[in-house]
Amino acid sequence: MFLIDMFNKKTILPDAQTALPGREDAIPTAATHFVSGHPLKGPYPDGTEKILLGMGCFWGAERLLWSIPGVYVTAAGYSGGLTPNPTYQETTTGLTGHTEVVLVVYDPKVVPLSRLLKTFFEQHDPTQGMRQGNDIGTTYRSAIYAYDDAQLKEAKAARDAFQAALKRSDHTGKITTEIEKAGPLYFAEDYHQQYLAKNPDGYCGLRGTGVSCPIGG
Repeated sequence: MFLIDMFNKKTILPDAQTALPGREDAIPTAATHFVSGHPLKGPYPDGTEKILLGMGCFWGAERLLWSIPGVYVTAAGYSGGLTPNPTYQETTTGLTGHTEVVLVVYDPKVVPLSRLLKTFFEQHDPTQGMRQGNDIGTTYRSAIYAYDDAQLKEAKAARDAFQAALKRSDHTGKITTEIEKAGPLYFAEDYHQQYLAKNPDGYCGLRGTGVSCPIGG
């Protein structure tokens, strides 16, 4: 029974009464991107925009996204939950409500949001609910957190287009991606930042459905 309860805690989102309390101060993290040297927390260049993308384990997702031309900087973090300034160990209990996300700061003149959304939907499986492959728990749920109404609208349109593409391919899954306005982003610990640049042979759980998302370029 104890093991079942622990599993449920990891796959059911907490409420305000059951969430961990967290802390007032941010946890320490890196100042700059390990690959590009750009500042993780800004200031960012004029004209850039940002979005939060959750594709399961943020290690592989971040490497994928920083490699796209036009992306200025990426950072691993936690968002979509209740606990302020959580640690990685706290998020893995499922009792903070957060999912692992990648902050993507990009130049829309070089890489439009549609290109990022196409990559997002094609490079993971957004139909798996509170998991991504063998990674199980609320922290691995698919999510797009938008910073304005235009991004929100475009993300929902991309989801609908991909859902239609899945149906045409006989994929039976229904997209479970959480698409909402962005709330607080808490930067993950230093060792998570650009993890696969520091550890090239490290774990990467990204795996798509094999279905093309009919948007962008």
